[in-house]
Amino acid sequence: MKTPICDMLGIDIPLLAFSHCRDVVAAVTNAGGFGVLGASSHTPEQLEEELAWIDDHVGGKPYGADIVVPEKFAGKGQKLTPEQLQGMVPEAHRRFVADLLMKHGIEASPENVVEAFGSGMTDDIGDRLLDVALRHPIELIANALGVPPTFMIDRAKAAGIPIAALVGAKEHAIKQVRAGVDILIAQGTEAGGHCGEVTTMVLIPEVIEAIEPIRRVPVLAAGGIVTGRQMAAAVALGAAGAWTGSVWLTTPEAETAPHTVRKMLHASSRDTVRSTGRTGKPSRQLRSNWTEAWAADGSPEALPMPLQSLISEPSLRRIDKLAENGDEGAQALATYWVGQGVGLMNTARPARDVVLTMAEDYLDAVQRLTDSLAD
Repeated sequence: MKTPICDMLGIDIPLLAFSHCRDVVAAVTNAGGFGVLGASSHTPEQLEEELAWIDDHVGGKPYGADIVVPEKFAGKGQKLTPEQLQGMVPEAHRRFVADLLMKHGIEASPENVVEAFGSGMTDDIGDRLLDVALRHPIELIANALGVPPTFMIDRAKAAGIPIAALVGAKEHAIKQVRAGVDILIAQGTEAGGHCGEVTTMVLIPEVIEAIEPIRRVPVLAAGGIVTGRQMAAAVALGAAGAWTGSVWLTTPEAETAPHTVRKMLHASSRDTVRSTGRTGKPSRQLRSNWTEAWAADGSPEALPMPLQSLISEPSLRRIDKLAENGDEGAQALATYWVGQGVGLMNTARPARDVVLTMAEDYLDAVQRLTDSLAD
């Protein structure tokens, strides 16, 4: 296998794996792919620990970090404290979440459903996380939810590190290329997490054609890709490889709550939904009573980032613990980000096995294409 992304990143397989779990990142990198750690779920101190661990477990092989710095979020530019942000969550939303939990037999009150989590979303957090990342031998910086801030692009280029950006529409791709990004990740609506409305099959050629007159950059395909044959299809469409996330969620190395893993292994592609009920922006996740409640008539409109997460993440993490202990109400509410490819994720396998299986499936798909050209 050899595509422009293999040459750029020094990898054997054009497969990039986004994960919040360091074990997945290391396993994929060691298997010949490229692991990317979701850094924004960590504090700077936690990120330092995670990256040091990865350094010790990949033997100099390449990996990257994903640092989300949205173009817009509530409180941006105001230098608010975590306590001030929490104070911006309306009483109606606090009461809605508390009532939802209590309807499912989980004790809660409007006063205790809002909590800080992770590093939070402050004006300087992206810079602080980037400081940590650049102290390590990362080979890629990725950003989502808009054009990377100027400081991120400038510092990445100064360090000689490619910077990637996720896009969900061709107009977003044009903005990113003009801003100076080195890699585009064209993510279709099938993807888990934040995604737009255009399918991957349409988005890839659309993005490639849109940026051609401006500047050529490698385009990675994302959205529902969980098999090697899909990776081969993406390359046939003009992509330089695949950016994946969901397929790693059912590996034993992943951070996914055990009960949610079981739900994923039994889910179909129709068991996912784009919902604003977790972050305030549309993100695809497992359909559950949580996502249904936020879509129901009479429910409050989701709050802007990061306020929605202040009432969703603490509750959902509590739900995960209760679900694993057999709480039926919590099990009905449990959800996590995952793409429509979940319908093909029917077996829990180690991350290394997933990489090797995808590579074999890719080669089989290429052989089928080659055979189709035979006389």
